[in-house]
Amino acid sequence: MNDIEAVEKRLWTAADQLRANSDFATNEYFMPVMGLIFLRHAYSRYLAVKPDIEATLPSRHGVPRALTKEDFTSKGAIYLRPEAQFDHLVALPDSADRAAAIIAAMEAVEDDYAALKGVLPKNEYQGLENVVLANVLRIFNDPALQNATGDVFGRIYEYFLTQFADQSAHDGGEFFTPPSIVQMIVNAIEPDHGVVLDPACGSGGMFVQSAHFIERMKQDPTKVATFYGQEKNATTIRLAKMNLAVHGLEGRIEPGITYYTDAHELLGKADFVMANPPFNVDEVDAERVRKDPRLPFGLPGVNKAKKVSNGNYLWISYFYSYLKDTGRAGFVMSSQASSAGGDEAAVRRRLIETGHVDAMIAIRGNFFYTRTVPCELWLFDKAKPAEHADKVLMLDARQVFRKVTRKVYDFAPEQLQNLTAIFWLYRGREAQFRGLVAEYLDRTMAEARGNAGVVEPMLALLDSLIEELEETASADLMNPLTEARAAFQADWDFYVSSVQKLGGTWSGANLGIFQLHSAHDDLEPLAETSRDLIKQIDQLLKLAEKAHREGGGKRGKASALKALEEPRKEAVEQIKLVRYFHRQAHWLLIPHTPFRINPFRATVRAWPNRNRPSMQHLMRWPIAIPRLPPSC
Repeated sequence: MNDIEAVEKRLWTAADQLRANSDFATNEYFMPVMGLIFLRHAYSRYLAVKPDIEATLPSRHGVPRALTKEDFTSKGAIYLRPEAQFDHLVALPDSADRAAAIIAAMEAVEDDYAALKGVLPKNEYQGLENVVLANVLRIFNDPALQNATGDVFGRIYEYFLTQFADQSAHDGGEFFTPPSIVQMIVNAIEPDHGVVLDPACGSGGMFVQSAHFIERMKQDPTKVATFYGQEKNATTIRLAKMNLAVHGLEGRIEPGITYYTDAHELLGKADFVMANPPFNVDEVDAERVRKDPRLPFGLPGVNKAKKVSNGNYLWISYFYSYLKDTGRAGFVMSSQASSAGGDEAAVRRRLIETGHVDAMIAIRGNFFYTRTVPCELWLFDKAKPAEHADKVLMLDARQVFRKVTRKVYDFAPEQLQNLTAIFWLYRGREAQFRGLVAEYLDRTMAEARGNAGVVEPMLALLDSLIEELEETASADLMNPLTEARAAFQADWDFYVSSVQKLGGTWSGANLGIFQLHSAHDDLEPLAETSRDLIKQIDQLLKLAEKAHREGGGKRGKASALKALEEPRKEAVEQIKLVRYFHRQAHWLLIPHTPFRINPFRATVRAWPNRNRPSMQHLMRWPIAIPRLPPSC
């Protein structure tokens, strides 16, 4: 769905009617909105998996067995009774009591899913006018979403969480961790089984992304993993349970302030720990936590008021102590933590001396919706292989990002894959690395082949415009345009013929690194030519615009020049993909080359046991990962 950003903004603006047409404050209309988004998202997932379920239902005497909630749970969705289905609510007549119908829908879901009992919003809808609810239901049933493919509503769900976080609707937005940060943690620690704990779970994003990872491994997350969470805010706990349920998941999420409460008693029992804790908290009662068994490295600094000066190393210690002997942890941490001094430095040294610090990733600012500060991802592995015993993988990813809005950045899917590929190399999984490079090279070739014919609609309109302009524009304006048009055609024809001659694919991970480098080099001229062709297209349009303007051509939406915009955009976007995917392979194969896009440094460094450096020193080591030898 190409216009998903526009749809998101339209839905958000329209949903804001609840606040404009009610007495609700921001933090009061948050739950009614999220409840309706929950129902619509649940219905979207229900419809997506229902055909596959029905196709495999056993039948008796030609009558298929009735659908059950277990059928949907196995597909990562929830079962919805007819009265809980969104189209039923949208189709209600004006005479119906929509608030009562929405409440009945919520109750129907809670009756089928005990974990949601008392969680979904209900009474909140009674204070809203019938006409307001009708508008909001219609808005969330946007026609643009009717035939949408993929997890579009999952993204909209996340978008709404983002917007509420941006409005500080709940605890300054602390409940929400951006998906790309969560995905990076998941990709690095690979939570594919057992006990998965998040002791600061917020809206449950760590659990959802872990489940997606398990599903990509062709396994059922409800059978191979158990999710445990702890969260201090009751509203956020409701949100987390809704978020899990809409994905067909259940989690054991308990209330509690993690500094003082260990709700699940999982000390030394977790296979995976994931979290985004609050940064730099300075009001933790030192006397209450002094003897906590979750602090194996002792207390960090305590101030005169007998408060822990900074809670960062409390969280770090908790995450470490929850792990079993084979466990892994991945969490977000303030950048200040890796260079803090005093008692915090002493805790850090003891932590490093365990040998269980596996990796660290430095991330630039603006990744969080309510925070502009940079952060780091810390990764522990209590079962590091012997060859990594005195090594830490350090990734400086501060220049790896995609600009989403003026003030929000994230990782593009390919950037996530590329960072993950560094972990594959570090862990000796070269075949996966080669497979990803081959995939990028295949995609480069596929996109190049897809370019055949992509410029014809634009050129046909341009030629018609040139014919018009020849009657009104001067030769001084037309000659450069016609010459540029002819030059572009010659270059385009050569480009297309080059694609046809090149042929070949580079699929699979069985190719050696030398062959992948050769394939990369073969495609590089093609990728660079695609960039030059885009520049030529832009120049053609500038010349046409100048001739059109000075020749007194028609203006407005009906003009021939305006008609060129959409086919030009489509052609350019398609041609761009050739170089884009080639650059991904280039980024992985030749990381020691300085790029204008995505400069990257990584470190794998060993140190003598008796002279281990602090994290502060570790973060200053810039060494590029070397190119794999041809034998790999």
